[in-house]
Order: sequence, then C-alpha cells, then structure tokens
Amino acid sequence: MSSVSQPNEQDAGLETAVDQAIAVCDGDPLAAVRALIVANNLLEAEIADLKKAVSHAYMRGRFRSYTG
Repeated sequence: MSSVSQPNEQDAGLETAVDQAIAVCDGDPLAAVRALIVANNLLEAEIADLKKAVSHAYMRGRFRSYTG
C-alpha cells in the first residue's frame, strides 16, 4: 500500500501550510513559490554564517563542553 493514499496529520499540516503560503500571496501560487525560494535562500545564508562562527574542533566533536 502506498503512503500517498493514506493521508496523516503531517500531510494535513503540509496542506495547511501550502494553503497559508498561497493565501499570504493573494492566491498567486507562483508568487508563493517565489517567496518560499527567497526565504529558503535567506535561511541557507544564515546557516552558512553560523557554520563559519562555530569552531572546527567543536563541529568534529573534539571539543568537550563544560559540565560543571
């Protein structure tokens, strides 16, 4: 059986989010996709900045945090 044929709560939440994104863009799905791509690009840029700010040793698990 395909999971596509059986909607669940996560699918309903996704459908709601899609409907909200389109509604925010006055019903224009193309504008909604454009806005989501812009938002995604901003988030990717933020991730890149955060990765630069984190030490390489910490990212590799070589840094032990202080536990008290």
